[in-house]
Amino acid sequence: MTHEPQADGAQRHLTPLSTSAISRVGAVEFPLTNAQTEALVRSALDEDAAFHDVSTLSTVVSDRRVRATLVARQTGVIAGVPLACEAFRLLDKGVSARVEQIDGSMVEAGAVILRLNGHARALLSAERVALNFMQRLSGIASLTARFVAAVQGTQARILDTRKTTPGWRRLEKYAVLTGGGENHRFDLRSGVLIKDNHLAAIGGDIALAVQRARGIAAAGTVIQIECDNLAQVQAAIDAGADSVLLDNMSLNDLRHAVAMCGGRVVTEASGGVMLATVRNIAECGVDRISIGALTHSAPALDLALDFDGL
Repeated sequence: MTHEPQADGAQRHLTPLSTSAISRVGAVEFPLTNAQTEALVRSALDEDAAFHDVSTLSTVVSDRRVRATLVARQTGVIAGVPLACEAFRLLDKGVSARVEQIDGSMVEAGAVILRLNGHARALLSAERVALNFMQRLSGIASLTARFVAAVQGTQARILDTRKTTPGWRRLEKYAVLTGGGENHRFDLRSGVLIKDNHLAAIGGDIALAVQRARGIAAAGTVIQIECDNLAQVQAAIDAGADSVLLDNMSLNDLRHAVAMCGGRVVTEASGGVMLATVRNIAECGVDRISIGALTHSAPALDLALDFDGL
């Protein structure tokens, strides 16, 4: 990894693809290889016809160079810096990108995330794609961080779900990690979650469902049962499930479910969890809280690219 020395003795990262993000729970590796990152970003640039930007080509001369800064317009957690850098690099191989805030950094409004020096045409044409990647992922990281902060001091951990944008799952789950959350199962092969529709297909027999799952899943695979009521929680415990997903339960039922499990079975609350309610849910003593909104409803973080003397 290379760095650029600064006058104040500090160092700034120049190669974000080789830099781990920082999260509230430790280092997080960017989930795409260099080749995958290039392919994804190139596809996004092609979608935007960035290599044929008629507005820029018709107004800006080819040899014009500029400096620009990618800045935060509001407080939040940054994610997606490698994607933004790649967008600018693909349009200007010689662009200089100085990373001031790596993924996982909590920033205030006005903070500089990237400093760029390159061809004006390239920076203008890559601007929207770079911002689209970063605003989406930073929005997820920022919302996750707010949920994590809301349950601080309890034993509850904040998890995502599979409610992700098709094709973006690795990136969106990565953004959750940078915000200090944790990942639920990555895909349908990663663990057994027997939900209400699975149970409906076998007459609601939880014991049979667990037995069949044990017979097929690899040794050590966690078996989780979605429970709508306390009777199902007891059935899951009796069947030897590893975890119960307590779906849309009242706070009183959550407390009862935690007591029934007695630390022998992992408890996870889910269903309609909001920032206004997550603390109360956590204080019921559940081990985990999974929140689909982290990835399907996170608002974009307000970021902008400011040009110096364009």
